[in-house]
Amino acid sequence: MDMIATLAAQRAAFTAELPVTLAVRRDRLKRARAMIVAGASRFCEALSEDFGHRSRDQSMLTDIAGSTGPIDHALKHLERWSARDKRPVQFPLGLLGARAWVEYQPKGVVGVIAPWNFPVNLVMAPLAGIFAAGNRAMVKTSEFTPATAALFEELSPEFFAIEELAFVSGGPEVGKAFAELPFDHLLFTGATGIGRHILHAAADNLTPVTLELGGKSPAIIGQGADLKQAGERIAMGKMLNAGQICLAPDYVLTPAAQEAAVFDALRASASAMYPTVLANPDYTSVVNDRHHQRLHDWLDDARAKGASVEVVNPANEDFGGSNSRKMPLHIVRDVTDDMILMQEEIFGPVLPIVKYDGIDGAIDRVNRGPRPLGLYYFGPDKAERRRVLDRTISGGVTLDDVVFHVSMEELPFGGVGPSGMGAYHGRDGFRTFSHAKAVFKQSRIDVAKLAGLKPPYGAKLRKTVAKQIGVREPSA
Repeated sequence: MDMIATLAAQRAAFTAELPVTLAVRRDRLKRARAMIVAGASRFCEALSEDFGHRSRDQSMLTDIAGSTGPIDHALKHLERWSARDKRPVQFPLGLLGARAWVEYQPKGVVGVIAPWNFPVNLVMAPLAGIFAAGNRAMVKTSEFTPATAALFEELSPEFFAIEELAFVSGGPEVGKAFAELPFDHLLFTGATGIGRHILHAAADNLTPVTLELGGKSPAIIGQGADLKQAGERIAMGKMLNAGQICLAPDYVLTPAAQEAAVFDALRASASAMYPTVLANPDYTSVVNDRHHQRLHDWLDDARAKGASVEVVNPANEDFGGSNSRKMPLHIVRDVTDDMILMQEEIFGPVLPIVKYDGIDGAIDRVNRGPRPLGLYYFGPDKAERRRVLDRTISGGVTLDDVVFHVSMEELPFGGVGPSGMGAYHGRDGFRTFSHAKAVFKQSRIDVAKLAGLKPPYGAKLRKTVAKQIGVREPSA
């Protein structure tokens, strides 16, 4: 595909179409939904092919239903989101008939660089906001999920003209060229290191960018927490998609006196959910050999620096003798800050436990690192919970569970600092992909004359200025 020509064609079609009616936007949203529903089974097969094995039920939940949900939400609320936003004007202009409002206009053509971990959902959820706002889109799919990318390229022309939605596939060089295109907005989801390159590439065109990155999202076990419940919810969030989630709990902070009990709760919960792993259809593989080796290298580094690694393997399966990239949960104890897995986002089924003394110790541990995409706190103590919320900064928070805030369509989803910039989902996504155009309608009355704004200036202007800045009227 000639990306430059496709962008030019989309922009020309967009300009010719203005204004983009609600009917057109609804039609595109409905076609996007129809494409995913029609291809649901094939997408699940492609996802499993790309990962080596991926649970069909999980794919239906996270990538198929996870795509139709944001579209349905946008369809339901589109008219309200698009409504003119009336704003007050300064006194006494409103009394004289002046009016002000904000109109939300589409930006034009939005570029989307999608990741490999949820390669359907993280295409379609952004498209819900992009189409709702009246834009057209070009999507760069991940080279790590080629079967899924090929299916998008096959299905999309059945539902969309290339001037509305286009898919681009390829490796890093294609990705670099894509990021350098003069889009009207660019959304990137992926690793923080690559996000820096995306931002540099977009800068030459002054393209506004939304970065959805990752980071080390902590789960804090607070005073009085239900350890059985916390262990189950943390293990469930960590093992979904084999931990290959930007919001997966990256490490657990626990009071030192409860470390053994927290470990037992995590191990028991993981064993109950996944009594076997190798032949378990519910458990997903690590996406490729490179990532599988990376995770084992980091575990070796942790062991060499004094950590103990507990493999949750209730059926005593032989993972070393298997050609599968399935990897059970590895719980890492006695960790130190110099271990690689405490410095880098893990993105896999490896879960360190970090002990702390006093909630301020946990807060200090979080604040020593880059600001995370998500933070999770478990516990009934309202004062302690409030202290954690007030004294940590993260993209979002889930209390008494993990990850779930990303599923709330009316909450903005985004990071802060190294975990991202900007946000989307729901109304916030609609506004991210819209231009908020300020409109002021002046009164028919000659306001400039009344306020002395017309030259030659004199006493009337000086009185107006003095009143505005709150001083005595200056002399001539």
